Amino acid sequence: MVLFLLGLVFLPWVTGVVVVALATASYIWALGFRFLIFKHGARGGRMMKITDEDARAFPDDRLPVYTVLVPVFKEPLIEELVEALERIEYPREKLDIRLLLEADDTETIAAASRLRPRAHLTVIQVPRAEPQTKPKACNYGLLTARGTLCTIFDAEDQPDPLQLRKAVLALERLGPEYACVQARLGFYNSRQNLLTRWFTLDYGAWFGNMLPGLVDISAPIPLGGTSNHFRVDVLKAVGAWDPWNVTEDADLGLRLHRAGHQVGVLDSTTLEEANPDLINWVRQRSRWYKGYLQTFLVHMRSPRLVTRQLGWRAVADMAIFIAGTPLLSALNGVFWILTLVWFTSQSPIVAGLFPPGIYHLGLMCMVVGNLVVMYMSLYVARVMERPDLLVAALLVPAYWLLMWVAAVKAVVQLIRNPSYWEKTAHGLHAKAGPSPVDGQPAHATPEPGGVR
Repeated sequence: MVLFLLGLVFLPWVTGVVVVALATASYIWALGFRFLIFKHGARGGRMMKITDEDARAFPDDRLPVYTVLVPVFKEPLIEELVEALERIEYPREKLDIRLLLEADDTETIAAASRLRPRAHLTVIQVPRAEPQTKPKACNYGLLTARGTLCTIFDAEDQPDPLQLRKAVLALERLGPEYACVQARLGFYNSRQNLLTRWFTLDYGAWFGNMLPGLVDISAPIPLGGTSNHFRVDVLKAVGAWDPWNVTEDADLGLRLHRAGHQVGVLDSTTLEEANPDLINWVRQRSRWYKGYLQTFLVHMRSPRLVTRQLGWRAVADMAIFIAGTPLLSALNGVFWILTLVWFTSQSPIVAGLFPPGIYHLGLMCMVVGNLVVMYMSLYVARVMERPDLLVAALLVPAYWLLMWVAAVKAVVQLIRNPSYWEKTAHGLHAKAGPSPVDGQPAHATPEPGGVR
């Protein structure tokens, strides 16, 4: 930072060219890495598939006690949540469901008091203490959990009824070196508007291609915030969740990898609400981006230790995938403005920042990079057999504009209020809207054979 500031004062043009060159190289690296893991994930070989028949055939007497942590804060969907949890096919005497309510959330506590008592359902009030975050509530609920396995569901989730049984069988088949399996997330309101369609393509690529691709190349896995199934002893051994991190799931995935554990991806879908509101979406995405930056900064406090644990390649991948995702999204706006200035004024200052070599690399980013990302969106729509997502896939550049807004907000908030947890409002979906594909999960299993 000191060198950068000195450069701006004494060698502004050279500094500008160097910064543009580094940013352009980072874009190429990020695009190449994402396409590589997308292609690996498209092969379909790293998705752990358990049939419904195999899940039901697993003997009940071999099933472990399973803890389900459900952090709830100012949620209008608590009755729908409990109804969804009651559809879980698991022996009730081995089920330990824990609703985690904040002690000052009187409205939700009152709603929970009206629920019918169930032996397998415990309502826990989390004492008022800083930080008031989801990971802190999960840590509190884990203290007295009875299960040897545990998972997390959010308030709006509708999990696959056989997901717990599938997770038990998957972890048994994968072996003790696997500490966690991550189930897929889909949406029950993916057709509500253009934003939910973009969100569906986003998640389709993430859970159908990116995460299996990361597994395939043995890279650290940034977990999702729900439907991740843990071995409790390993979870406690690595310190459970960081209560100050606003994407505690991504941080935990990296810590598991640093401790020598592996994470698998389970072909079982939890349906949740795709965010249909623009402002609400920006709040949610900016929190995710801020958490990614937090996670990277925390883990890189000891760069030599991390490199010794992960290897230099995994650290490089973590830098471009974890830190690069929000930072490059925030930089997009700068390059859009430079491009606009050049086309409208032919400014020599802008031209000077892009000498021939850098200019051609930047042009390749703009043309080839955008086409590659649009191609991946079209591929996801094809694999999901969702022709209604075609227009959304072609309009995905507008989605990047929203990501830029969220990324800038994340960077600013990281400086001003790093551990502030912006609550995502739920219950905004169209009540009468049909579920995608006649009620099927929003993500179909990728077809084998790689990218076509």
